[in-house]
Amino acid sequence: MNSSTYLESFLEMLAAERGASKNTLQAYQADLEDFLSYLVIQNDTKSLESVSKEIIQNYFEWMGKEGKSARTAARRLSCLRQFYLFLVKEGIRSDNPTYLLQNPYLPKTLPKYLTELEIGLLLDACVLLEDYRRGLVAKAALEILYSSGLRISELLKIRKDQIQSDTKILRIYGKGGKERFIPISDSAVEAAIDLKKNDHHLQSMFLFPGRDSSKNLTRQGFDKILYQVALKADLDPERISPHVLRHSFASHLLAHGADLRSLQMMLGHADISTTQIYTHVQIEQLEKTVRNHHPLAKEKDKKCE
Repeated sequence: MNSSTYLESFLEMLAAERGASKNTLQAYQADLEDFLSYLVIQNDTKSLESVSKEIIQNYFEWMGKEGKSARTAARRLSCLRQFYLFLVKEGIRSDNPTYLLQNPYLPKTLPKYLTELEIGLLLDACVLLEDYRRGLVAKAALEILYSSGLRISELLKIRKDQIQSDTKILRIYGKGGKERFIPISDSAVEAAIDLKKNDHHLQSMFLFPGRDSSKNLTRQGFDKILYQVALKADLDPERISPHVLRHSFASHLLAHGADLRSLQMMLGHADISTTQIYTHVQIEQLEKTVRNHHPLAKEKDKKCE
């Protein structure tokens, strides 16, 4: 077997056993092919499955010289780790050459989110779109995203029959096909029903059908709609994305008293440490509470006056 065959087997395992999405598979393939290209550039005769730890170390040093970001390096190291772990489990290698390699340092970045006022401006702007149906699509999508914190891939796969006038909970299949139940707001249900009434003539199972009604709306298609809504709301389109709406949902929920464990379940995070990035909101709220209510803080303000 050659390197390409092992790569294909690895991708097949990710799809079959872990339910990896098409985008995830493409990302893994691109990262492994980049490493293969490096071996060719370096005139290294070793195949992908027989490289040493030193070669992989040299690869990451080379990436640094090429100006690759720490985030890119971390993603590629994760990919190589999983690939060589796969080869070990298959009996193709006896060791994992990435085992003792250190992860690149990644500075912690806070999630970007919109204010509650900006969310309101976005929702109000949906009716301003010139295309009436597009406005209905935008309204239903934004209402559901903001009231549930769904990933965009999860939103676009919602079927029409999942939302009825009395729907309170959505059953969602997220990463790896994991099932979770998400509460949905009355306003989101109402917006979805309005869209369904307009689309009753479309023979599609999806709430957000694409041009080909047998398929759902694409991520790129939704991005165009979101861009138009942002312009109508007089907001910078560069600040608006489905993931920013997901962050806004989580940040606002915590700000209004939600607990991390509940938020973890709704977002579909496997590890609560992922959810903890949103605690910056709680810290900001605590600081504000102390400034506004602590007697010594008030005394300090009076002295400043």
